[in-house]
Amino acid sequence: MSKHPTKTQTKHSMQFMVLLFGLLLWFSPAPEGLKPEAWHLFAIFITAIVSVILNALPIFTSSILALSTAVLTDTLSSEEAFSGFSEDFILLIVIAFLIARGVIKSGLGKRVAFIIIKKFGKSSLGLSYSIIAADMFIAPAFPSNTARSGVLFPIVNALANDSDSKVANGTRKKIGSFLMMSSMAGLTLSSSMWLTAMAANPAGVAIANALGTNITYSSWVMAASVPILVLFFLIPWVIYKIYPPQIKHTPQAPLVAEEALKTMGKVSKNEWIMAATFLGMVFLWIVSSEWGINKTAVALLGLGVLMVSNIFTVDDLKQEGGALETLIWFAILYTMSVYLNKFGFMGWIGDYISYGVSGFGWPAVYVSLVLSYVLIHYFFVSQTAQMLALFGVFLQVGISAGVPSEMLALMLLFATNFNALITPQGSSANVIYAGSGYIEPGEIYKVGGIVTLVNTLVFLTLGTAWMMLIL
Repeated sequence: MSKHPTKTQTKHSMQFMVLLFGLLLWFSPAPEGLKPEAWHLFAIFITAIVSVILNALPIFTSSILALSTAVLTDTLSSEEAFSGFSEDFILLIVIAFLIARGVIKSGLGKRVAFIIIKKFGKSSLGLSYSIIAADMFIAPAFPSNTARSGVLFPIVNALANDSDSKVANGTRKKIGSFLMMSSMAGLTLSSSMWLTAMAANPAGVAIANALGTNITYSSWVMAASVPILVLFFLIPWVIYKIYPPQIKHTPQAPLVAEEALKTMGKVSKNEWIMAATFLGMVFLWIVSSEWGINKTAVALLGLGVLMVSNIFTVDDLKQEGGALETLIWFAILYTMSVYLNKFGFMGWIGDYISYGVSGFGWPAVYVSLVLSYVLIHYFFVSQTAQMLALFGVFLQVGISAGVPSEMLALMLLFATNFNALITPQGSSANVIYAGSGYIEPGEIYKVGGIVTLVNTLVFLTLGTAWMMLIL
């Protein structure tokens, strides 16, 4: 009989250790300045996150256990606990899953995938660069990285499927996982590059300008351009090294894609309908802020058109269990993040860090504030929520310590975007990719952590030097 523990025994041991960790936190006295309910919610939240990082529990299981614990211990009321399920942007994520199925089922996804493979498909790395370049190109017109991921995800999903890399048959790592991770990482860059690429950016600029800075669209793009250009070339290569696809060279892929396009023939009726619906949704998403249109309503309209056209059916809906699972765990983590902020936990951390760096010279304060801001995102589900909760506090502390205000403001706002891959729930855009099955949550913590580290180092070194030169 083997003396080595089985995988099941190892997992049970890990689960016990995580439970013990959570109980120790729960029964520890709340730190000074923090209410007991804030400390208890933090204990529940961080225990759920640790269980996912250590692969003790799936993120779905960990989340529902966390929420039930929060309600049963009266840490959250039932109304508070279930409030996340009423957020429309969470429904938008789920609808993106369903529309992605329509893109594939109609054949449009396959056609687009083959066109991309024909142009850039000689290597998996080339495909990665092309996906991120497409994201960078469309980002200025999309004030929502979630909506943008709704455009990119169906294409990436189709590329994976038509490269015979599928979750269902255990071949996700053939190339699909790599492309999904690349696209997620690309969103952190495109959202940092353009002022209009993420909703939190203009709001943050308004706060910064009210505190005496003068950030404009052009100064934003100029400041971001050099570090983003470097990261555009660096990040796909880093992911390729630490999270490599099983297929690296595909010299025959362009020829195969060309033959496949010939076999498919002319664009079908369903492809035209899917393309028109998709482009219509994209257009309405672009003008949604100016015209006062709800993005989720646009997605629902698009899904309705696909169902009327029989491109997406009720039977298809029944097969999309992953969408429902994603809706549940993301809504739960979002809710807990919101109430950590409402209970004062986030502000307490921000004040504590601000007080800790108050006696240092401005370069040390600058680096400390940026690093702290990046790391604190572990506790936030919403990038916008973090920016609204902490950006003004951090910026005021930095200005008081003599940090150049415009440089610090820009760096903190860039960090709001380039730290998004630090957790699976670090951005609502991440959730679409994480829910695809191609990437496991634990892989996002590991690879996303490295990508975030690379983003942070490039911005703090090259980005800072560049901003000191031009500002």
